[in-house]
Amino acid sequence: MSGDELENYESEMELQLYREYRDVVGLFRYVVETERRFYLANAVDVTARAEGGEVFFEVLLEDAWVWDIYRTARFVKRVRVLSFKDVNVEELPPRDDLQLPQDGPPVT
Repeated sequence: MSGDELENYESEMELQLYREYRDVVGLFRYVVETERRFYLANAVDVTARAEGGEVFFEVLLEDAWVWDIYRTARFVKRVRVLSFKDVNVEELPPRDDLQLPQDGPPVT
């Protein structure tokens, strides 16, 4: 597989993932971002923990969807994430207020 073919394949996979996100985002209440992943979830609990002089966050998610291009099963019942970096949790607006482009993610 050439570099161009690989790039085209990854671009197509990202577009498919975005389309899936667009279709399911209205099913969830929260967006959760960690340094490694992006999640949609209906229940979120973030707890700061200190152990051995290190501070980290334990994030528990229920009824979640994982943004991961290489993951075949993106819907998960429960997720436990440990993060040594920032965790961002945002409550999504009601589905009627949520406006997403229909043709793909915005180009930056």
